[in-house]
Amino acid sequence: MRAVSRVPVVIIGAGPVGITAALLLARRGVPSLVLERHRDVYPLPRAVVVDDEVRRILQSVGVHEEFAALARPARGLRLLDARHRVIAEFARSLEGHHGFPQTSMFDQPELERLLRDALARRPECELRGGVEVVSVTQPTDGTGPVRVTLRGDSSNEEEHVWADAVLGCDGAGSLTRDAIGAVWEDLHFEESWRVIDVRTSRRVRTWEGAEQICCPHQPATFMRIGEDRYRWEFRLADGEKLDGPAGWERLRELVAPWVDLPSAATPGDDFEVIRQAQYTFRARLADRWRQGRVFLLGDAAHLTPPFVGQGLCAGLRDAHNLTWKLARVLQQGAHDGLLDTYERERKPHARHVIRIAVAVGWAMTGGQDRAAAIRRALVGAACRIPGVTAAVSRDLSPALTAGPLVRRRPRLAGRALAGTFCPQPWVLRDGRRVRLDDVLGDSFTVLTAVPPSARTTAMATALGAPTIRIDDLDDDGTLAAWLAAGRADAALLRPDRVVLDTVPAGTGDFTDTAAWAPLLHTAHRPDDARPIPPPRSTTP
Repeated sequence: MRAVSRVPVVIIGAGPVGITAALLLARRGVPSLVLERHRDVYPLPRAVVVDDEVRRILQSVGVHEEFAALARPARGLRLLDARHRVIAEFARSLEGHHGFPQTSMFDQPELERLLRDALARRPECELRGGVEVVSVTQPTDGTGPVRVTLRGDSSNEEEHVWADAVLGCDGAGSLTRDAIGAVWEDLHFEESWRVIDVRTSRRVRTWEGAEQICCPHQPATFMRIGEDRYRWEFRLADGEKLDGPAGWERLRELVAPWVDLPSAATPGDDFEVIRQAQYTFRARLADRWRQGRVFLLGDAAHLTPPFVGQGLCAGLRDAHNLTWKLARVLQQGAHDGLLDTYERERKPHARHVIRIAVAVGWAMTGGQDRAAAIRRALVGAACRIPGVTAAVSRDLSPALTAGPLVRRRPRLAGRALAGTFCPQPWVLRDGRRVRLDDVLGDSFTVLTAVPPSARTTAMATALGAPTIRIDDLDDDGTLAAWLAAGRADAALLRPDRVVLDTVPAGTGDFTDTAAWAPLLHTAHRPDDARPIPPPRSTTP
């Protein structure tokens, strides 16, 4: 048996969520060891869509420019009836609140390679492939280090790694979830669908966005992923196959509304089926996301049907929410209760998004009775009301609920900004045009439209937060308008760009710091923090 030195963080799973978590920790000086049973990126596409909030997260780990080169902005989502008539359209902007297209299509293996390349450039990170995690154990009171036992795929010899925290990014069959005794809550959706990825040079009739066919007899999803790449998803009858000559003829019938294919025994060179895979779409939520210093992220914590494209997005939001809190606890001595806000903030949002996805799935497949047709007609009528579809689109990223790190104001104080994201316009800084987050950095920030008071300045200094006047940023007026709409003179931004608190217009100061300051109190000043040594190599 081999043993290694204790490392700050072990991450189980090297998919996009695990690698993103490692990169976000590395930016804050926290080393990590990433363990993955596969030796290379899984070569076939799975997730194919992210939103502008996730594009902003990719910006924070330094891969957004490379990602932009391989991603394709899309127009949004359409709900169509069985005859492909539009029931509702949810348009998405090419530049959303976060400064990126609100919908981007891509191939997951390409994103994973970008993230792994970025990881290889970070000395704080080590990725070990070809290892199986056997167990995760920690003291019953959750106060001591966590022991991760692993085994190489070419050896039966076990070794132990001790970590200050473990992030379980190990998917739907998560060993980490079992280790903390978490169980699934069933949110009542389970259907088997066939996913088909195609490369074709043929003319494809496409709206340049995702299409959901709302038909109980033959529901389907269609989207263009790349220049010549397309995805179809069909709910098929039990035992129905799309392989071989008979299967090809059935596939030709299914895709006929979008592309004309010849009557032949097999597809031609101009229509290549890259893969077919049978998936069971489920809606589930783990009943707990944390025990001590062990956390669940991504599919280990929640499963959603893919109908609104939020599966991978939710996992990357988990990583963005948790990592800055964990870094502050591990490196700066913040109160351990700060980590309780991870599940408190992320779980309601995950539940909300899953319910939206289930509702869309229900609209697609929800019965063959007369009432189902009436319900679909009502959906179409409601979506023709001005502002309804825009409101539904915004509902995919609602404000965080009030809590220790979200200080909501009474309605009389104006529209609440707390719990929402700060917008990200382009700004001029030192004569260069850059995105706002490139100016803000990785810390807390006080963004203000007025000269800060002495008390605000003292609070920002204690927090290690720079104070930035929006007049000095020379943006297009977005930030001033945003603060004015929220009737605020200033906003305290968390490292994940969520507004923690505001200075109501004309009041001069943050008035409720006692409610959240104890959680963020550090045992030493941020600039006095000593970096944790990187993990010792565990290779033989």
